[in-house]
Amino acid sequence: MLNPVVPFRSNSNLFKVFTLLSEFFLINLSCRFSYYLRYNEFSPIEDYYVSFFLIFSLGWMGISLSNGGYDTRNLIQLKTLVRNIFASSTLHIFLILLYIVSTKAQYLSRYYLILTYSSTICTILTFRSLLFLGYQYFDSLNYHIRRVVLVGDQPIIEEMRSFFGGHRTQVHHFIRSLAPELESEEKSAYMKGILEEVQAFCVAHQINELYFSIDLASEETIDTLTDFADRHFIYLRVITDLNPLRRRTFNVDFVGPFPTLSMRQEPLKKLYNRMIKRGFDILFSLLVILLVFPIALPIIAVAIKFSSKGPIFFKQQRHGRVNRPFTCYKFRTMYVASDDTRQATKDDPRVTPVGRFLRKTSLDELPQFLNVLRGEMSVVGPRPHAVNHTDTFQEHAPKYLRRHFVLPGITGHAQVHGLRGEIERPEEIEERVSYDSWYIENWNLLLDLKIIVQTLGVMFRPQDKAY
Repeated sequence: MLNPVVPFRSNSNLFKVFTLLSEFFLINLSCRFSYYLRYNEFSPIEDYYVSFFLIFSLGWMGISLSNGGYDTRNLIQLKTLVRNIFASSTLHIFLILLYIVSTKAQYLSRYYLILTYSSTICTILTFRSLLFLGYQYFDSLNYHIRRVVLVGDQPIIEEMRSFFGGHRTQVHHFIRSLAPELESEEKSAYMKGILEEVQAFCVAHQINELYFSIDLASEETIDTLTDFADRHFIYLRVITDLNPLRRRTFNVDFVGPFPTLSMRQEPLKKLYNRMIKRGFDILFSLLVILLVFPIALPIIAVAIKFSSKGPIFFKQQRHGRVNRPFTCYKFRTMYVASDDTRQATKDDPRVTPVGRFLRKTSLDELPQFLNVLRGEMSVVGPRPHAVNHTDTFQEHAPKYLRRHFVLPGITGHAQVHGLRGEIERPEEIEERVSYDSWYIENWNLLLDLKIIVQTLGVMFRPQDKAY
């Protein structure tokens, strides 16, 4: 099956902004329409409802941005489109419930909320379906079949030719190189001939895109081709063979006017993603502290006190983001005066009877929601290890410190896949680093919610190393 070619390729950001602003308007319209249906009046809307409209709209857009809902490719594939709307609405309902509980927004009518979600989902689904149908119509006209010219003789040119051959593209290949023995004047004349031939061919065959080897490209050549491409509405791409990086994923960023290559995709480098994650951490932590702590804390505290002498809480130095040490809080699960620097092992005599239950269910981690509120941890992220373990783990897994680019979490992608507890073999820490690295490079808010749900699912299931 051929991969679809995204229309409006050069204007994909503009198309994304158009979709985002259109949905902001449509969601506000749905909120107001639902208000009038619920209260049967066209008088000025109460201020607190207007504030809710804004929170509702911005929340939807933030979630859609974080899970790629506005990426052009996701808007033109029906299955992905419906899946994204369902995922966004599910997470949005969860966040709105958090908002209602945390702000005690009793003024919001349940009937109004049902009307709002129904009209919003129907409106967004209709709007995005129209975008999809518009794309299908545009696609049927074959306006966006790419006609590509490749100029150069590098190995990567041939690879690109094979790649384009499977992507609904007409490919024309000019094999040209500059012979090293040519003198400067001869090279100039030779290049002029290539340029004239390529330009004439592009005009005659209505070429859409021109890929030119950087080995052939001087500043003068680039200027000439840029002017030509602009006059004939051709997209110019200069090709460079980055062989050392071919097996790596990287992104192109700009530091001022200078292009740079980033070796990893890191969504949390973007400020708005960090704001979304931090906002979610605060809301979720407050919800746990306000609703769970008053019930669980007294019961666990009494159980710990009856189980053994010593404090209720246990504090340990652990490494956080960019290796900064912080004090991590837990419920105490071991006898006082035990060596707490070693990892717990199976049938560990240091662990109290109550502590064994707390460890198996991960309830000993509950106090770490205080670390989340303090900004030292996140609800989801790579699990932090004791300071004295960092050097040891780094010896076995050279990429270990990659985990510390983000805040550590109470739960994490590795933990919900069974990678928790004692580390017996070097391969185990490498596997955890692999899972954590994947999380850092693929983060979105929906992924955090999925990991939280998975954590709740595994809390009371037997786990091999939950001791």
